[in-house]
Amino acid sequence: MNNIAFDDYYEDLQISPNADLETIGRVYRLLAKRYHPDNKETGNLVKFETINAAHHVLSTPEKRASYDVTYEEKKPHQWQAISEVSSPNKYDEDIHSRRCLLSILYIKCRENSSASGIGLWRLEKMLNWPENLIKFHFWYLKEKGHIKRNESGEIEITASGVDMIEQDGLVLGKVLLLSESTKENHRLIEKEKK
Repeated sequence: MNNIAFDDYYEDLQISPNADLETIGRVYRLLAKRYHPDNKETGNLVKFETINAAHHVLSTPEKRASYDVTYEEKKPHQWQAISEVSSPNKYDEDIHSRRCLLSILYIKCRENSSASGIGLWRLEKMLNWPENLIKFHFWYLKEKGHIKRNESGEIEITASGVDMIEQDGLVLGKVLLLSESTKENHRLIEKEKK
């Protein structure tokens, strides 16, 4: 199976895959100003380089078209292993649904702690849940202190959320499309629980 990890340039720029060139440029300029290393308050070299790479590809029509082919192929499978919830409309499944959401955020943070946030729109696409359901679980987890919004407006897991996942375990699908380090961490968590 192909390695499904890839740079999600749309998520990096916090835009929809349907964004036009004007929107891409406007959002890029806003984020570049925020993360430029010369900005004493919010400068972040890693994020600055990330948005530069995203802008370089998405602002060039030929490069964007080539990227979109890869994006369409890999994006639907990226989180498939986590979000296998039968029907999130029932009250009994709310706890399981919240664990799915926390599992995604836990894995994202574990994979890259310097870029651990995920946008709400992206979560909706990954989980294929209705917007109102994700907002309900987002509200609950935020009130409990298990998640927070970062300075970019993305959702991140907190230390309290990590503790909850380590106590209850990750929710994983049947097909583990995760890195070997994440799989090993999951095995260690399960071993410690026994």
